[in-house]
Amino acid sequence: MNGEAKPKEVKPKPEEGAVAAALRFWLPVIAIVLIVRTFLFQPFHIPSGSMMATLLVGDSLFVSKFSYGYSRYSLPFSPPLFSGRIFASLPRRGDIVVFQSPHDEAVDLIKTHHWSARRPHPDDSWPLYLNGEPIPRERIEDFVDTDVPGDAIRIHRWRETLPGGVSYAPSI
Repeated sequence: MNGEAKPKEVKPKPEEGAVAAALRFWLPVIAIVLIVRTFLFQPFHIPSGSMMATLLVGDSLFVSKFSYGYSRYSLPFSPPLFSGRIFASLPRRGDIVVFQSPHDEAVDLIKTHHWSARRPHPDDSWPLYLNGEPIPRERIEDFVDTDVPGDAIRIHRWRETLPGGVSYAPSI
């Protein structure tokens, strides 16, 4: 020995197991998905024709979770951590809202936010009321679709004209 330092022996790292490698990759991915889905956006699928002609059966959409604030139902498994809604705001006219069924918390309902002053018309439609007065409207062609057995479904449509002459008709 001539006084030189002996190099340290480098031990190879033990190989990481496949399960550990998978966990190291998937745990952050799952955490990010849960955070985005809980606090930002959540995907929904339209299972029925209750929103025709606006949303059709099979359509998918992403819902902004922060638009109207958070309730316990915004969290996975709906834990009763708090009551009511935090950072709350009200829906605006025409917004599509998603909420849980009052009869079954596992069922999500998707509806368009309606005006509280709406009343049914004798022909079983729902005309638009503004300041207690019905908005003038004219009947336009029906929206026609087919159900699962192949039967035709007709949905009546109207063009509504607001004060000032602006007209709206549901698109197909």
